[in-house]
Amino acid sequence: MRVLGIDPGLTRCGVGVVDVAPNRQAQLVDVVVLRSPTDLPIERRLARIADGLEAIMDEHRPQAVALERVFARSDVSTIMGTAQISGVAMLIAARRELPVALHTPSEVKAAITGYGRADKKQVGAMVARILGLEAVPKPADAADALALAICHAWRTGGVAGEAVRDASAAGRRGPDASTLTPAQRAWLAAERDAAVSGAARRVKE
Repeated sequence: MRVLGIDPGLTRCGVGVVDVAPNRQAQLVDVVVLRSPTDLPIERRLARIADGLEAIMDEHRPQAVALERVFARSDVSTIMGTAQISGVAMLIAARRELPVALHTPSEVKAAITGYGRADKKQVGAMVARILGLEAVPKPADAADALALAICHAWRTGGVAGEAVRDASAAGRRGPDASTLTPAQRAWLAAERDAAVSGAARRVKE
């Protein structure tokens, strides 16, 4: 499963692309932070971020898009920028018929670190560990985007996840291990013990 994670923001928009195998092994494909100057009119800032998102989607052709769910904060301008970029990203994904999922920060933190109240430093360290990186992707927007992508792939489960959902829909307590492939069984085992592994190709600064 190739997932594009987006940490939406008007000044800085983190974008990370990862490939996640059914056994949960994750590999870095690309990561970048798109920026828009604060002195530009809002419509041109949105267009600049949109152009970057379209270029990345066209280049890497993800199978799904994961976004951070927008929450109310004290800084209204931050909320507005985040919401505007989220809307732009969802529109671009919809035009490409890509499924879009929204994940809360606590969901992402729990998936990546096992603790829903982990700080950004802990999330970044685990992202680096999961992807086999020598250093934490910076700025934090980059690490957050990769965390979103990994979280989405792990929560949906790819091929193994489909087997789990099919079993659940059939009214069973869980998938019959005898009907799963070795990769699917490995994914389920990894899901239980939150194992992390992987290797990275590169980190784009």
